[in-house]
Amino acid sequence: MHQLLPFVVVGITTGSLYGLTGLGLVLTYRTSGIFNFAHGAVAAAAAYCFFALHHEHGLSWPLAALISIGLLGPVMGVILERVTRRLAGARVVMTIVGTVGLLLAVQGLLYVIFGAQTKTFAEFLPVRTITISDVRVSYAEIIKVAVSIVAATGLWLFLRRSRLGVTMRAVVDNPTLLDMTGTEPDRVRTAAWVIGASFAALSGVLIAPVLGLDAALLTLLVVQAFGAVAIGRFSSLPLTFLGGIAVGVIASLVTKYLAGRPLFNGLPSAIPFLVLIAVLMVTPKARLPREVGLLGGGASDGGAWLTPGMRRAGYAAGFGLLLLVPAVVGTRLPVYINGVNFVVIFLSLSLLVRSSGQISLCHAAFAALGATTFSHLAVGQGLSWPLALLGAGLVTVPLGALLAIPAIRLSGLYLALATFGFGILMQSVVFNASFMFGNEPFLRAPRPTLGPFNGADDKTFYFLALAVAVLCCLAILAVDRSRLGRLLRALGDSPTALTTGGLSVNVTRIMVFCLSAFFAGVGGGLFMAQFGQVSKDYGFGPFQSLIWLAVLAISGRTLILPAFVAAGLLVVLPAYVTGLSQEWQSVLFGVTALAIAVVPAGGLGLRARFARLADRTDHRSRRSPVRSRALSRAT
Repeated sequence: MHQLLPFVVVGITTGSLYGLTGLGLVLTYRTSGIFNFAHGAVAAAAAYCFFALHHEHGLSWPLAALISIGLLGPVMGVILERVTRRLAGARVVMTIVGTVGLLLAVQGLLYVIFGAQTKTFAEFLPVRTITISDVRVSYAEIIKVAVSIVAATGLWLFLRRSRLGVTMRAVVDNPTLLDMTGTEPDRVRTAAWVIGASFAALSGVLIAPVLGLDAALLTLLVVQAFGAVAIGRFSSLPLTFLGGIAVGVIASLVTKYLAGRPLFNGLPSAIPFLVLIAVLMVTPKARLPREVGLLGGGASDGGAWLTPGMRRAGYAAGFGLLLLVPAVVGTRLPVYINGVNFVVIFLSLSLLVRSSGQISLCHAAFAALGATTFSHLAVGQGLSWPLALLGAGLVTVPLGALLAIPAIRLSGLYLALATFGFGILMQSVVFNASFMFGNEPFLRAPRPTLGPFNGADDKTFYFLALAVAVLCCLAILAVDRSRLGRLLRALGDSPTALTTGGLSVNVTRIMVFCLSAFFAGVGGGLFMAQFGQVSKDYGFGPFQSLIWLAVLAISGRTLILPAFVAAGLLVVLPAYVTGLSQEWQSVLFGVTALAIAVVPAGGLGLRARFARLADRTDHRSRRSPVRSRALSRAT
């Protein structure tokens, strides 16, 4: 037991900060219905502000902390409340896009101002140590735990005893009734966001000396709090704080017992997400807070005014332009090849999100498995290029079926969080397995040679990749127009009605996840074939999945075209804006994603225009039996 005490001390220290972060996240989620993925960006901004004031400009740390936590935190809370107010009632995927856009904008801006290099953040609290049961504990660790406990207790008492705290609890239960009593719900939510952002700022300043001053690491601080939030069932503040401590202690103990086992080196960092997945899987759906927002896919809503002839003409014109790409783009052809690869990946994600309304934040793991499988089959087993590519898709199907298990009982935000945790588990543990990346720094694969076609030539490989992408488009269109496609649209519109019709919702969910995984695996195989080598650091992490979902969501609401638009935005466009640094590109994309997310929810005074457009689209849909009778035909 004595050998475990140092790990328990470390776990309590980090866990208390996870719990502190989770408190602010739960408070804002329960009062607004918006799960704030940008919560960690507030922590990062406060840490950078503290560093600039204290370490660079010489202010005393209490004054720097007062400005960073007591001033910057509330200001960002007010901004967040104004933004999320416009996301109320939007589709769940758009609420994710809006907060992710804000996250990327803040992170990019921090890199622009302070640089991308990680800076040493010296501990500003006393570092002297005392001995407790033969374990040396620093005063800084004791102070951090004490501050976290005091803040958590103070917030709990505030919500229980103060009038404002009671109204915060009331705005969760019945905001309309609260408004009738003369208390404006928006002002109550603003106060909640101010408190939540201040807690995020406090946690960022306290944990920065441990992580270092890195915008990406600090921004992802909120990710480590997901396990604590799940233990608190997204509503209980005391359980959230205690859950954070429990997650920290478990992760620290796992570090001790798994030391020296390379395969499990990443498991301690995945503990919060194992807890997240486990809690979501065992908690009855009725015990979780009701989600605010729409869950439907809505793939067939866009372009309702286009006739079949116009659609065919558009597809033909687009295909013709793609055929001309090698003749006009010159040395940028490899960029376009990569864009075609991502078209296949975005098609797979579009099938899942647009057709059935399901959300996946681990799609990069599907692509990673497809890439590694292609290498093992083409190099290790000596299969031909087409067979290896087909195998890359087929091997990914069981992973899609496994991911469908959470989808059977979860939806919307909770499904997104479960898949995000699954993606982190894949990155932290499974990527190290021999059937994935193993211990090799790079996996390699050949370019294809099919008769007279030598894929070593970029032009030839472009047309081969384009042929695969077109086949995937045709396959997905065939699925969309089949009975399965009608089932998927019905699943996105109303799973309850689908069940009432006597059809199995679970089987339909499993099928769509398997199909989506197959096409993502093929896209990963194309990616591997183009570059000839790949490693686990090539952008296959869950955060990349989050960005992919955001890019697809802002690219349109139809099934096929947004995949091409998203590939252009993510891969091709950055090659033409070389005048902007990567940091400024992140800021620009974040602001754009945020703007697109808030406009359909009523921002910028366009609510009436969107409402009229929706009415016209609905009128056309009623005249056309294809969309309006999707559910009846499916059943």
